[in-house]
Amino acid sequence: MLLHGYFRSTASYRVRIALNLKSIAYSDAFHHLRRGEQNAPDYLALNPQGLLPTLETGDAVLTQSLAICEYLDEVYPDPPIIPSGVMERAHVRAFSQAIACDIHPVQNLKILDRLRALGLADADINSWARTVIEDGLAACDMLIAGTDTPFCFGDAPTLADICLVPQLVNARRFGADLKWDRLLAIEARCLELDAFAKASPEQQPDAE
Repeated sequence: MLLHGYFRSTASYRVRIALNLKSIAYSDAFHHLRRGEQNAPDYLALNPQGLLPTLETGDAVLTQSLAICEYLDEVYPDPPIIPSGVMERAHVRAFSQAIACDIHPVQNLKILDRLRALGLADADINSWARTVIEDGLAACDMLIAGTDTPFCFGDAPTLADICLVPQLVNARRFGADLKWDRLLAIEARCLELDAFAKASPEQQPDAE
């Protein structure tokens, strides 16, 4: 498998974690987001959105991190990252999508560059990102308020944890007030696992 990513891309980070949890060997192709390499014609031929990550499986080209993670879980089911129970699956997907659909897209590089192009000052742009992240993580904390497990939804990491850890990296980058003890405890537990630690941005060959 060939993973197209960038060390600081939180969506790429999610897929790296999933690949590592399932002990799937893969190679990397790096595209520097701040240099616009994701807009190169050869990459757009793979991913018309010009987003990261993209996974080449040998048989197909897959885009969108959550779709890739669910594909990996179906093809390589051990260990599972999506629960088997109908209600449990719904809860894990809701938490994951709260991050991947509602927090991350509104504070990612493309949106921040558009705000900058509209004339907003960097301080205002960072404040925008910080507020989006804090509001979203507060909601995520409430989504797991009724659970008391080592990870978000059980005794092992799921897609929810795979989404949470990269988002907390982004939260720190924008100076968010991380006041959610449960989320931070889950993050610490995840980072004790090689699958998470080896996927971290600073461990990637293209890290700066």
